[in-house]
This record gives sequence, structure tokens and C-alpha cells, in this order.
Amino acid sequence: MKYLFYFILLIIIGCNQPKTEAEFRLTDPKNGILFENQPPIVFSKANLEAADIVIDGSVTYQEMDGFGFTLSQGSAIHLLGMNPNSRAEILNELFGNEENSINVSYLRLSVAASDLNEYAFSYHDVEDAEKDTLLLNFDLGPDRNDVIPVLKEIMTINPAIKLMASPWSPPSWMKDNKDTRGGKLLPEFYDRYALYLVKYIQQMAEEGFTIDALTIQNEPLHPGNNPSLLMLADEQRDFIKFHLGPKFEANGIKTKIIIYDHNADRPDYPISILDDPETKKFIDGSAFHLYGGNIEALSEVHKAHPDKNLYFTEQWVGAPGNLPGDLAWHTKNLTIGAPRNWAKTVLEWNLSSAPDLKPHTDRGGCDQCLGAVTIKTDSVFRNPAYYVIAHVSKYVLPGSIRIDSNEPDGLPNVAFKRPDGKIVLLLLNESKDVRTFSIKNNEWSGTMTLEVGAVATLLL
Repeated sequence: MKYLFYFILLIIIGCNQPKTEAEFRLTDPKNGILFENQPPIVFSKANLEAADIVIDGSVTYQEMDGFGFTLSQGSAIHLLGMNPNSRAEILNELFGNEENSINVSYLRLSVAASDLNEYAFSYHDVEDAEKDTLLLNFDLGPDRNDVIPVLKEIMTINPAIKLMASPWSPPSWMKDNKDTRGGKLLPEFYDRYALYLVKYIQQMAEEGFTIDALTIQNEPLHPGNNPSLLMLADEQRDFIKFHLGPKFEANGIKTKIIIYDHNADRPDYPISILDDPETKKFIDGSAFHLYGGNIEALSEVHKAHPDKNLYFTEQWVGAPGNLPGDLAWHTKNLTIGAPRNWAKTVLEWNLSSAPDLKPHTDRGGCDQCLGAVTIKTDSVFRNPAYYVIAHVSKYVLPGSIRIDSNEPDGLPNVAFKRPDGKIVLLLLNESKDVRTFSIKNNEWSGTMTLEVGAVATLLL
């Protein structure tokens, strides 16, 4: 009877433990679950002496700016082809903060054409362009027909969305090969090109858009795209130090200057620029893609220059997409791996595509880039990048701080503390088996189960 009494007492004590519930979103491709709410995970005050995943909110890292995509001309064209009600519905789903929205908080724009435009162009393709020394004929031109109208609709939904801009090429008349594809920026036009970028920021401001950050050149070591430019590290350094940085200061431009914007296999590129103190003073940080190298290279740059920020700005999903494989790889390397290596943003590539994957430029434009959503007239199909970003954009609000968490084998994860004090935990089960595991922080503890290849977000 004595043991029975103690057993009942323990049950009563356990039942009286304070409890809280963590919101639980799941994408489990093998079981057809696509970013769906699940029954909450119950956490209690009962202390677990050990847990598989330990979240430590007292150890903090970088502040997050946001998660999102690139709004290419193609993406804008697809959206403008919808009827207004259908367009409003998908834009609210992408950029709103309602229950059925994913709260995208960051967009990248191309300065003039990217390779997902119908054709390559700049904002200064005029006759006798070289004689226009003050760029009086500069104009946002074709963007006024598609990107700008869509961006204005997005801004009415989320006025706080942050914008980053990236040029694919200067005007061809500024380049040694006089072509939109490849070539180098001629030194005699460095100052003129700096003015070109200033005018872009100023004209966008006149349209109501604040460009928060500008990368100097998209993929400066890939001159085979159309448009594109080869810009070596010493050239980018000198362009910033002697031209763009001073031009920004002279014109009161507050837009952040971001260097590199290419693959993680060349951390030496941004490090070598930041090693120059006269250039470094103009620079906010470095941007990366992951078509080469390892995501851990971002931490090499942070270690070399811990006072400068890091951004992850582009990764494509190749058509037709493979949700189980794409979800696992992108979650592990991008939405988990990039923040764990100091990135303040995680951006997938194009926001939307058409079933035929057009438009794209000739001579090197991407003809296999699958958007986060595919738009066919007024129908919308959600692709892998949509779910990859949704798992963080909906919950990790701008201003959230990455906090410490350990990574057990087979359970990559990352944790954040939001401005409202709530904790977000993003997890992937990359094991070969179903995993049941425990989670704790300094206040709560609980257990959950994840199927193989499943991605979960907890809000506690």
C-alpha cells in the first residue's frame, strides 16, 4: 500500500506540473503533409536533466533581417497576368500575416535586367550614351511596366518588407566588350557607374521604395550569364573605395553596400576586400550563394571580420522539382545552415515561374529555374522553395535573434528568439529512421517524433 500511495502521488504531482503548448507546423513529403498545422507539442516545467536538443537563449548570435525570394521581371509578368482578385489572393498568402499567409519579409530585386527577363537591358540604353556624363537620361524604364506595379501591391500588404537590389550588368557601353554578357567594367567608367547606382536608388525612392541593401554585382565570377559581368576582387575593392563609397556619402545614400554575392567556394574574395581598411569602412557585409562550396565558409568570413554582416541571397530549385530531396537539402544548408553560419537573410531564387519556365534571356538565361510558385493563368501551384521559406518566414520575424542549440546526429536545427520573446525551433530529420527525441530550454521540456525527411517548425 505504501508504494501504491507514492505512485499515485507522483501521478498527481505530474498532472499538476505547469504546461505550455508549442505550435507545430509540419511538412512531411512522404506522407503528403505540406506545411500543415499539427496537434501542439506539450511542454512542461518538469526538468529533464538531459535532452537531445538543448536550446540556450542566453547565448545569442546575429539579428535576422528576413526570409524571401527574388522578384524578377518574369515573376512580375506572371502575377500581372492573373485577374486582380486571384493576384491579391496569392500576394496576401505570400506577404501577409494572416493565418493562411507565410509572411515573406525580404525581397531581392535586379538592378535593370536579370537573366529571368525577356531581354537584357539597362536603365541607360540611349543614343550617344557616353556623351551623357551626368546620366540625365537614366530611367527605370521597363521596370515601370511590371516589377514596380507588383512591388507597389506587395508594399500595401507588407509596408515593412526589406528590399535588396543586385545588378547583373552595367550598361553595355561601359564595358570592354560592349555586350550585356560578360566583359569587364572599363576603369574610365567606374565613377559613371557609381552615379548610375546612385540614380537607381534615388529613382526607386521617388517611386516609394527604400533600397535597404545593394550588392555590387550578382555572381561577379560568372561572366557566362546574360546579362553578367566579370568583376575580380581587386576591381570590386577599388570601385567601392574610390567611387561608390564616396558617391554614396556625397549623395546621402544610406543603402548598405554588400560585396561578393557569389558562391561559398571563394570566401577569399570578400575577405581580401574587407582586409583593406579604406574600403571596409563603406561595407556592411558579404553575400553568398551555394552553387559551389560549403555553407560553413560563411563562418570563415565572419571569423576574419566579425564586425561585418553576412547574407544568403540566392539558391535556385531546378525544374521540375523534387520535394523530398529539395526540401531536405535546402532546409539543411540554407534555412538551418546559413543562419547557423551567421547569415542575416535566407533568400531562394525566383518568386514565381510559368509552366514553360519563361521568360529568360537568350545566350545564358536560366531555362530551368522553378519559382516558389508556378502560375498558370489564375491557378497557383506551390513548389519546393515555397515550403522551404514558409517554415521560417511565417515564424521568424524580422528582428529575431538566433540563439544557441546543439545539433544531434541526424537532427539539424536552428533556434531563434523573436522580438515578442517567443522561441522558434526549425528541425529536419535527415536520419534513416523515424526519430523520437527530447527538447528543452531553461524553462520547458518536451518530446516529439519526426518521420524521415520531415521538416518541422515549433513556436514556443
